Amino acid sequence: MSELILSHDFKSIVLNSTPLIDVRAPVEFEKGSFPYAVNLPLINDKERHEIGICYKKYGNDEAVKLGHILVSGKVKEERVGAWSEFKSAHPNAMLFCFRGGQRSKISQEWLSQSGANITRLKGGYKAFRSYLINAIEESTTLFKPLVLGGRTGCGKTILLKSLENSIDLEGLANHRGSAFGRKITSQPSQINFENTLAYDLIQKLDKGLKHLVFEDEGKRIGGIFVPKSFANYLSEAPLIILETPIEERVEITFNEYVLEAQKMYANSLAEWSNAILNAMDRIKRRLGNQRHQELCEIFKNALYEQTTSGSSEAHKEWIEYLLVEYYDPMYDYQIQKRAAQVKFRGSSEEVVAFLSQHTLR
Repeated sequence: MSELILSHDFKSIVLNSTPLIDVRAPVEFEKGSFPYAVNLPLINDKERHEIGICYKKYGNDEAVKLGHILVSGKVKEERVGAWSEFKSAHPNAMLFCFRGGQRSKISQEWLSQSGANITRLKGGYKAFRSYLINAIEESTTLFKPLVLGGRTGCGKTILLKSLENSIDLEGLANHRGSAFGRKITSQPSQINFENTLAYDLIQKLDKGLKHLVFEDEGKRIGGIFVPKSFANYLSEAPLIILETPIEERVEITFNEYVLEAQKMYANSLAEWSNAILNAMDRIKRRLGNQRHQELCEIFKNALYEQTTSGSSEAHKEWIEYLLVEYYDPMYDYQIQKRAAQVKFRGSSEEVVAFLSQHTLR
């Protein structure tokens, strides 16, 4: 059998976006894993439960024996086959378990016996996870942040995506950052969000970027929390305000909340409209009863127009009402409290020009 290779070069794994085999049980994988990791477990959830009971009653040796009994014959053959197939498709793949101990070592040995050599992570998930969390903490000493603000619908995300030195926190959190920001696909786990953020930071900083641009998000995006010290660091950053005419903001929001959103719901107007009305209900207290009623009425008229004529243009009316009556006053109030942080205001072109002059490497 070939020598079993260990690696703790976590930075290289991040920079190369190395494919990973997570041999932990599905229940562990679902709580959080790493980008480019696939769950091909050595033992499934039921087997893990049985082995755990055995471990508590009779100790490690008996638990290991039970594991070899449960994962033998055809079961073992299928699992080694799945690892081999992944390794064949991704020659640079590595594998890991929770601490880099028995499960990953057994998996590595079985793969080697089948003729496929693979490297396993020293310290496993726990060590790699610790490295990524530390990378987020330490990153605040390695770059200067700029925060891009602006009223809802002004096109901040669109601008961010055009910049090499930006990190899209909303994208990483799979949320638009508002009451209407929920998507059909669920948000990642808190652990997955943090791990992906760390990957993005490490990869950006390795390029020599000294300034990174973020959208003005706050400490929470939907159900996801930005790590506390990192969020505090961003909260003190200079603010760049993107100013966009209301007509353009309505078009951007219409495209996102209506055209693209309806596609996500497979053009099911009933499901989409229920999601919009639920979002309106979530802001009812802050919007006020009268304005909430007016907003819902405008929306229902627009929905009726779409179902009868096939045109969705009428939805722009409630979108403008929502922006002007709800989002703008709230955002303007928050920005006034942070007026001292505002370093520049301008159109998309002016903001890009400003950033290109002030984010030199």
